[in-house]
Amino acid sequence: MRRMIYGAISALVFTGAVFVMLSFWPIGKKVELTSLKGVPERGAYLARIAGCIACHSNFKEGGAPLAGGVAFKTEFGTFYSPNITTDGELGMGEWSLADFERAVRQGVSPDGEAYYPAFPYPFYAKLSDQDIADLWAAFQTVVPVTQASKLHEVPFPFNLREGLKVWRGLFLDQSSDASVSNKSEQWQRGQYLVEGPGHCGACHTPRNLLGARKTDLALQGADKLPDGSKSPSITAEALQKGGWDKDNLAYAFQTGLIPDGDVFGGSMGEVVRDGMAFLSQEDREAIAIYLLDLRE
Repeated sequence: MRRMIYGAISALVFTGAVFVMLSFWPIGKKVELTSLKGVPERGAYLARIAGCIACHSNFKEGGAPLAGGVAFKTEFGTFYSPNITTDGELGMGEWSLADFERAVRQGVSPDGEAYYPAFPYPFYAKLSDQDIADLWAAFQTVVPVTQASKLHEVPFPFNLREGLKVWRGLFLDQSSDASVSNKSEQWQRGQYLVEGPGHCGACHTPRNLLGARKTDLALQGADKLPDGSKSPSITAEALQKGGWDKDNLAYAFQTGLIPDGDVFGGSMGEVVRDGMAFLSQEDREAIAIYLLDLRE
């Protein structure tokens, strides 16, 4: 009996020591961007592509733009998008450009905490320095909203943010340059949009038991999305087999209408309504060209 007690105490001490060490494990890196001048118009366009407005605006309940409060229910708990307006106390009003960069591309808060990967920062790692400066300039034009961000409803042990550092070490890939030089400019633009700000793989790639994407099955569809629906495969083979071509795919991205006269359902309908419908025709075609792997 005494041995069991000693064993339990030892396990608790060891676990505590591990979490203490994790709390002092630094994450993120310093990036110097102060010399860049952002263009708000470009940043506003990029914010649409990246889903910032859709995910941080609770329009269904009459919320103000970018004031947060949108719920994302997952098997790990319910996450709420935060207030990212310019409010000095409850939003990003006191942030610096460096704080913004670390949050968006590295998934690290100004306090040094790791963000949950419900925030798709692994995709935003592909944003350029100028992209970050443009986004930041756009967010400076947002009206401040005095509204506190909702606390995530995440049960133990997923509520222990120190564990996210282990998750990052196992699964996070923040490489930014994955261009393919022998492809057309349109194809490469499409790759950037799909793999970067558009974060298509967040919904169209299956995940493992710890919520990390199975990158070897990229864009092959997922059986379980947060809203309980499924996402189809959007590989070139699957799309071509389904009768998609560049024109009808780009048109669907604009209108939500699919070739058989039906419309996109579920979260994809919202993606079109709040994001893709605002893209230029050139960008919608670039996405189609990349997904269909066309040489144009």
